[in-house]
Order: sequence, then structure tokens, then C-alpha cells
Amino acid sequence: MKQYKSRHRVIAGIFLLIAIIFITKLFYIQVVNDNYKFSANNNVFRYDVQEAVRGLIYDRDSNLIVANVPAYDLMIIPRELKGKTIDTLAFCNLTSITKEEFIKKYKKAADYSGYKESVFIKHISLENSSTLSEKLFQFPGFYLRKLTMRNYPTNVATHLIGYLGEVNLLKTKEDPYYTKGDLSGVSGVEAAYEKQLRGTKGMAIKLVDVHNRDQGKFQEGKFDTLPIPGSTLTSTIDIELQEYGELLMQNKIGAIVAIEPSSGEILSLVSAPTYNPNLLIGRKRSDNYSILSKDENKPLFNRALQGTYPPGSTFKLINGLIALQEGAIRKSTSFSCNGDDGYNYGRDKHVGCHPHQNPLDLIKGIEISCNAYFCSTYDKYFSRFNSTIEAYDNWYSHVSSFGIGNFMNNDFTTGSPGKLPKSSYFDKLYRGSWNANTIISMSIGQGELLLTPIQMANMTAILANRGFYYTPHIIKEVSGELSIDSNFTTRKYCSIDEKYFTPIIEGMEQVIEGKNGTAQNCKISDYIICGKTGTAQNPHGEDHSIFIAFAPKENPTIAIAVYVENGGWGSTWAAPIASLMIEKYLKRKTSNKAQEQFILNGNLIVK
Repeated sequence: MKQYKSRHRVIAGIFLLIAIIFITKLFYIQVVNDNYKFSANNNVFRYDVQEAVRGLIYDRDSNLIVANVPAYDLMIIPRELKGKTIDTLAFCNLTSITKEEFIKKYKKAADYSGYKESVFIKHISLENSSTLSEKLFQFPGFYLRKLTMRNYPTNVATHLIGYLGEVNLLKTKEDPYYTKGDLSGVSGVEAAYEKQLRGTKGMAIKLVDVHNRDQGKFQEGKFDTLPIPGSTLTSTIDIELQEYGELLMQNKIGAIVAIEPSSGEILSLVSAPTYNPNLLIGRKRSDNYSILSKDENKPLFNRALQGTYPPGSTFKLINGLIALQEGAIRKSTSFSCNGDDGYNYGRDKHVGCHPHQNPLDLIKGIEISCNAYFCSTYDKYFSRFNSTIEAYDNWYSHVSSFGIGNFMNNDFTTGSPGKLPKSSYFDKLYRGSWNANTIISMSIGQGELLLTPIQMANMTAILANRGFYYTPHIIKEVSGELSIDSNFTTRKYCSIDEKYFTPIIEGMEQVIEGKNGTAQNCKISDYIICGKTGTAQNPHGEDHSIFIAFAPKENPTIAIAVYVENGGWGSTWAAPIASLMIEKYLKRKTSNKAQEQFILNGNLIVK
């Protein structure tokens, strides 16, 4: 009997111990631990994401080119609205949307998530949000989220800066930073430096009443986290030069790219036609984008980075350098030209030229841009090798070292490698039977060869530097980071020895300064410009006008490429534009007002 009493006490003790444990745990849950209060009171909490202020962007001289202005998004949590009656008509009048739009937006939000917040109406201005906030308590499930909206004080550099767009569902899955309705960089600097510019979001926990009215912060903001603003970027752009370039390219199609040769910093990047960057912000962004995307002149297309064009006669400089390097010609080497008949090869085949003195050496060949001289140079170069493929592969290697035929690996997310065919392309095209004359158009920058304007500007920077370059880039400094990508500060060399650049540059000087130069209209006082005109054949209309140049001749500070579609001779449009840009950069003013007016009045857009 004593044995059973002993067991009874043990069992009773165990039950008492369990009861004490449960009571203690219940006390801890209900009184001590705040975490359970969150779970019990979720229905009166609202977790407001605090958007980070996007980083500012300045030009190289600390002029603000991308700013922020305050705005609001109208947010919705569908479950808080479900089953409740609201005055839809009053809501639509208040927000300036139709009933059909209301239904569509609500369905979209509910399909995304009944419990998660999403954007119902984007980018409500500060003025409109004041009126809305006063009456929003009438509409459960809706609240305003403060944010900043981009603003562009200068209204230029659109293709360079880029624009923001709403993230898609895939991006929200790939990167948990984003939620539905967030904006992210789509192009230009906004896309390339998205992670630096976007900052870090914060979170505010607020108490709301049954009418969704804000009752203040939960526990005085003890559990809130503050957003961290995005980094400030200092770009390499000279905004005054950029603005002037866009002015010169009004009513024209083409591009301008200007680079500082000693650093690879992009001074100006113009794509024409362009558009006001402020069109792609705010509630009308989608409508404006639709209009721009349908424009037959493609203002959204970045011709400076993505446009591919024949380099025309500007490429004669590269072929001259390769021929010098390989011993095919010397500075004094002369070739004859048959004037209009130009260079003859095969049976009744020729490359036309224009009347000029004859014969010519290398410098004169560059000065007057003789087609026959460089066709002969190309043919002589090929004759030094055992086979056509060996000659072409060697030529291909030299050309590639100028950054041609490859992506530039710059700090833009978009671009084109251009077109530099390999020998296998021609071997297949001509079934193994081809030689220098088969592809003789490559000697004067025509045929299958295509370059982007930024590649042409980089090619010009290599000429200015006598054999080396820095990868062209658009950002000079990121706040909070010690240095920019080493790719942009590492010197790269082409495959041509420095000594061979001297005669080529002499010829470029004579293009402007010589009595027979093809761009005599580009002289500016106090500085020597070294340049080369080009005219690219266009089977669809007027030929394209091209010019590359750098200045001053010694210790150059600007290298530029200008491409004007349907502009005819290189000396007509591209060369004067380049000359005006160079003078604007070097002197901060222009002197040839008659030439400037001619360019400003020019309209080359074919309707």
C-alpha cells in the first residue's frame, strides 16, 4: 500500500511540474515576449516599406544632371478591401481614373497577392497627394507610400543617363530587393549603376485603426529601420559640351562621341534624334514611351553605342598603320591614281576616285583621301604573305587590337560589337577562291566592315595617344567607393609600334591644314586639329557624312567621332560639327558663327 502511495506522489509531482511549465510558458508568451504580440496583433499593423532616395548624378564639373523630387505611390492591400463597401465613383474622381481602370488595377493587385502590398497608382505628385491623403481614410486597404521621382534639370543626355522602368515579375523573383511596382534602371547609367544608385530600403511598422487611419509608430519606432540613400555618381560628361552637341544634331540622324584620350573618359555622347528625359517619368511615362517607340526615326535607339556603320575613308588610317607595321609601305611610298577611274583590278573592275595630283605618297594620300592609294596599299600588304588567309588573319589581329569587332567592355549595359568578319566568313562566301581584290572595299572602310560611333571615337583616341587607349567609360567616381573599376584605369596597347603613328598624324594634320586637304573648313585659331573625313556609301539614299579628329596635335585633350546619316560628303556636315565641338571644349566658345548657323539650320531628316 505504501508502494502505491509513493507512486501516486511521483505521478502527482510530474503533473504538477508539467502544469508549472505550461503556466510559466503562457506567462512568458502573454506578458514577457513581444514577438508574440506581433503575431496576435498583425491585423492592426501596417508594414510600410521606406523607399531609399536614389543617388544623384553630376557631370565632371559638379553640375547636377540627375536630381530627385518628392512624390507618392498609392498602395493597396487587397485583403483589407475585400468584402467592404466603398464609394468607387468618389475614389475614381479623386484619383482621376475610370471605373474600368479601377477594376483592372484591383484585379491585377489581387492576382499578385491578397496579403502583400502593391502599387495601385504610381507617381502621384506632391500637390495631388495632399488632397488624396485627407480623404483616404474612407477607402480601407489604400495608403500612400512616399518616394522620390527622377528629375532632369538640364533636359539633355537622355541616352547617356538612361531611364527607369517598372520591374517585371521575373526580376522580383531573381532579386528579393524588388517588389511589384518598384522602378529599376532600364538603360544608360541608371541601368549600369543600378545597385549603387538604388540604395537600401527601410521598414516602418505603423498602427492603423479599423478605418486604415495612421495611429502612429509601433512602440515609438523601436523596430523600424531607416532607408540608406543611394550613392552619388560623378560622371565624366561635360554637360555644356553635351548640350551643345545635341543642339548641333537637331533635325539630323546620327551620333557624336567625344573622349579624353589620356583617360578614356567620355566627354560627350550624343545620339540623334533624342527626346526630353522628363517624358519618361511620372504617370504619363507609359503613354510617352509608346509614342516614342513608334516614331519612325527611332529616338529611343542609342546610335552612339548600338548604331553600326561603315567607317568609310576614316579607316584608311588603320590600313596605313598596318601596312607600315608589316613593311608593305614606307612614308615615302608612292602609288599612281587614274583619277575618276581610280584603282583598276581584274577584268574591267575598278574603285573610283577623284581628280588630284599624281603620284602620291602616304601623307598626300591621307590629305586628299585617295582611294587608289589605299587600295594599292592593301593589295601590296596581302602580297607579303604566303596565302590570302594568312594575310587576312594577321590583318584581322591588328584591327582587333584597336577595339574593333568586339564589345568595348565599358560601363554601359547595351552596345554592339560592330562587324569585323573572320577569314572563315569570306572563305565560305567565296568557296575558298578569294584575295585582296575580292574584298578591296575593306581597304577604304566599306564592304562588310561596320563600326559603332564609340568604337570610331576610341580608334581616334588611339591615334591621338600614338598606340594606346583606356577603355571608354562614363563614371568618374562613386561615393563611398575608393576607386572605379581597374578596367578603366589600365592602359591597353594596339599592335602597332609608336613610330608608325608619326606619318599618319602628319597626314591627318594636312587634312585640315594642307592646301588640298578635304576638311580645310575645320581650322580653328590657336590649335592644330588632326582629322580625317569619310563618306560612306548608302544604298538607301544620300551617303553618310563622317569625320574623326583629335586636338591639339601635341598632348591632345579631345578625340571625337561624328556620324551624320544622309549627310553626303564628310566635309559638309560631320567635319564642321566636330570642329565646333572641339573649339567649344577647348575654348568654351565658338568663333565661326556662320558655320555654326549653317549647322543649326540644317534639316537632314527625310520625312
